[in-house]
Amino acid sequence: MIPFIDLTRQHAALRGELGAALMRVLDSSHFVLGAEGRALERELATLCGVRWALGVASGTDALRLALMAVGVGPGDEVITPAFSFVASATTITMVGATPVFVDIDPETYALDVAAAARAITPRTRAIMPVHLYGHPAPMDRLVELARAHRLAVVEDAAQAVGGAWAERPIGAWGDAACLSFYPTKNLGACGDGGMVLTNRQDVADRLTKLRHHGDSGRYQHEELGFCSRLDEMQAAVLRVKLARLPAWTQARRRIAARYRALLAGASLTLPTEAAPARHVFHLFTVRHPQRDALAKALTDRGIGTGVYYPRPVPAQPVFGLDDRRWPEAARAAREVLSLPCFAELTDDEVEQTAAAVRTACEGL
Repeated sequence: MIPFIDLTRQHAALRGELGAALMRVLDSSHFVLGAEGRALERELATLCGVRWALGVASGTDALRLALMAVGVGPGDEVITPAFSFVASATTITMVGATPVFVDIDPETYALDVAAAARAITPRTRAIMPVHLYGHPAPMDRLVELARAHRLAVVEDAAQAVGGAWAERPIGAWGDAACLSFYPTKNLGACGDGGMVLTNRQDVADRLTKLRHHGDSGRYQHEELGFCSRLDEMQAAVLRVKLARLPAWTQARRRIAARYRALLAGASLTLPTEAAPARHVFHLFTVRHPQRDALAKALTDRGIGTGVYYPRPVPAQPVFGLDDRRWPEAARAAREVLSLPCFAELTDDEVEQTAAAVRTACEGL
């Protein structure tokens, strides 16, 4: 069996360093808003080319608090793609605003810029592009659109840490950008965690309060805030892994290139890397009109796969909308299938997977 993802390989290789990092936190007995978290914030701010990075409890909280920090609230609208993980839209609802769904570019899965422009109304307050699967959205065009209409840009970069658009790091384009450290991400914790990146001091100051009960100092609570802090254990783990992230990203890109070579000419659609994007391949996602049959055929051959995501966000029961309004998102939900693509995957496993995909496609 070739697993879709296997974190045990990653952690086995880092066992000694992870153990030492966790013991360092235990010895300090400082578990919340301490030195490990501050160091991780500095290191990720440097990597992503921003002035501030603030750790929070999850990627979902990063989105929610970032929206609040840029001023989104009740009565506002936020433009977001119809194909993504549900949190790209539910967090908009959490702050009292309305998600306005737009269709996607079928090649990159990023929101369609022209569709976003058509969706702007007097109530629009922000645009939330999603760098889905690790492929950056066209940030130059989106920022230009947003600035022309005096809108904030909040990047959902949960799947794209280390990526870039036009050689500018993902996270450094918008008013705020949000990372997720869910364990399966390219930079994953051993639990939940998230981070907000920004170059705006006002946004950083607001986030500092929002993540800690609205506190501006020693028990000076200026607004209704939240308890959303990245704990020191997770920060220590992430610092160990962050040192490996460039090598892991190169490994993912190498695996993706090998898949593309091995699957060239097969009867399925391969992922693209649209210039000037730097794709980090959180997922290597192919498309096939008989996706479910292909997935079953690969399972029967011992190949793990995943479907991200089986329905467009507006068609989720929480929203209950007709997905025919977003035809590209609906088609993607019917066709996408992700193959194993993690840094520890061996060359032999890549070749076995590609051979199984070719054989399965020929049989459909």
